[in-house]
Amino acid sequence: MNLNERIEQARLKIKEADAILIGAGAGLSTAAGINYAGPEFRKEFADYIQKYGFRDLYSSGFYEFPTEEERWTRWARHIRFTLLCREGMPHYKDLLQLVEGKDFFVITTNVDEQFRKAGFPQDRLFEVQGDYGRMQCSAACHDKTYDDTAVVNNINAHAHDMTVDRKYVPVCPVCGGTMDVNLRINQYFVEDINWHESAERYEKFVTDRINSRLVLLELGVGMNTPSIIRYPFERITYSDKKATLIRMNDSWPHGAREIAGRTISFAEDMSLIIGKLQ
Repeated sequence: MNLNERIEQARLKIKEADAILIGAGAGLSTAAGINYAGPEFRKEFADYIQKYGFRDLYSSGFYEFPTEEERWTRWARHIRFTLLCREGMPHYKDLLQLVEGKDFFVITTNVDEQFRKAGFPQDRLFEVQGDYGRMQCSAACHDKTYDDTAVVNNINAHAHDMTVDRKYVPVCPVCGGTMDVNLRINQYFVEDINWHESAERYEKFVTDRINSRLVLLELGVGMNTPSIIRYPFERITYSDKKATLIRMNDSWPHGAREIAGRTISFAEDMSLIIGKLQ
């Protein structure tokens, strides 16, 4: 089918759906305008690119800085760039309009709070990989996370030459050790009470809607962590014979062979598609 035929088919499936499960990966935020390696990144991080040779924002997050002052100064600018300086972006607002009035839930590996900024309610959202706006003990000595906005703003306000005075660097309030942004980057990722409650709501949503006309709307989910959204969405579609998988992915758009007849695939730019599904 051509693009317009697929859009019309997807629009009809969404209109007739009993429930919609959105699964979103990094490709959605990239399409919305958060580019981790584009001109905006190169402008904002020109000094880091010159000094450390950073090629993109993602890989720079794994650089082993010699001091906590340098590490947290980079993270503060990273969080300002991806989170604090951005309102809800159009693609996310379009998605909210698409599902308003419907039974829906969102699972996302994105950590930029764009769903919340666009107005998605927290009790219909599972941010499984963490959140740029939260921090935790680096050693996970306790299962609590903390808002990092004040820390990030203070560091950005007082940073100089890609470092900052030690007094602005956060320390764990329990063990006195170092702090990390609450991201699933190693075995010490903290799943706090809000994370577990969101996971339970997600599992209940899926379980309660088996054998319904469920639309699984998968957006920009690549092969970095396919076991979180991509593969489960295929399994759900396979198990529920009334379900339809709508997959938007410029590199891996097609579904598993067993569900090819109930998969609508888009390799085209999401910017051309999301707004047309109303």
